[in-house]
Amino acid sequence: MYLRPEDWLATVEREYLRDFVGAGGAAVKLAVTLPPLGADDVRTPLQRLAAEYGYCYAAVDSATTKLHMIDHLFHAVARQLDWDTLAHDYVRALLAANGHAVPAEPDAFEYGRIAELNRYPESELRRDVREWLTDRVYRDYAMAQEFRIAMLRLCQAQLDRGEAVQAEATAIRHWLRGELRLISALKSALIFQKIARHNARDMFFSLAHWLRLVGRQGLVLALDITRYTAGRRPSEPDGTLYHTTAAAMDAYEVLRQFIDSTDELEACFVAVTAPPEFLEDERRGLAKYDALRLRVWDEVRDRYRANPLSSLVRLRADAVEASGPNGAE
Repeated sequence: MYLRPEDWLATVEREYLRDFVGAGGAAVKLAVTLPPLGADDVRTPLQRLAAEYGYCYAAVDSATTKLHMIDHLFHAVARQLDWDTLAHDYVRALLAANGHAVPAEPDAFEYGRIAELNRYPESELRRDVREWLTDRVYRDYAMAQEFRIAMLRLCQAQLDRGEAVQAEATAIRHWLRGELRLISALKSALIFQKIARHNARDMFFSLAHWLRLVGRQGLVLALDITRYTAGRRPSEPDGTLYHTTAAAMDAYEVLRQFIDSTDELEACFVAVTAPPEFLEDERRGLAKYDALRLRVWDEVRDRYRANPLSSLVRLRADAVEASGPNGAE
């Protein structure tokens, strides 16, 4: 049974993005698109919905990112986020919540100008901000320690224009995006390991929590796993990624872990798009990996009506909802 993409997305909006995810819930949905539909027919309206409801949005394609490596996936998401804007919004709200007037001009958003505006000693303002950030960010144990430190430093860098502080903030952004060459650049921040497969999942959980702290509704993440169903590489390299069967199984395991972590994952909606081969290919498709199949497959389902709330849906542009045996597709 098939659904029209607009009908499924209307359900996603109503049942997930409007309230559930923004209130802290999480969900992972797989959408198989029948040609001529493709990933963009899901991603484009999903991005619009994310913007409408105040979510951060990120899209990651298996043709350009190794989704089967969770650290690569996190870095790809991190490269699409404006970390300084997020930190700036948090610090601005923190100052306002503690009774300080905040200058509207971006260039005036620094300790000296804010202290002058509020007729408050700059040394005391620095001490207060340090205490507030320590209490509300560093001691927020819903986030991993290294992530807490990184966000603390980025917040401090919004107010302190010192060369060393800004250099450290730049290194943190590179660390988040997987672009940091030497971890020793973050020794002063007490961060001693890169984001890798052993800690990237905790970073995802931390990111989703942080987005809510800074006033966003959460994260909408669109993943396209189409390339994992491609069995052959082109004879001429096209500059994109192709994956082995083993890598495809690893990618399905990453999805399985996301599904099993929805009770821990906060304010996150993950939409995974795949081609029909995902259901049909016995060597690379869903049937090859029972751990994922058993979590998304509907063993009991209506013969005539598709369930838009299912973990796995099939989308077709000309799908018609049937009401009984005579109207069955």
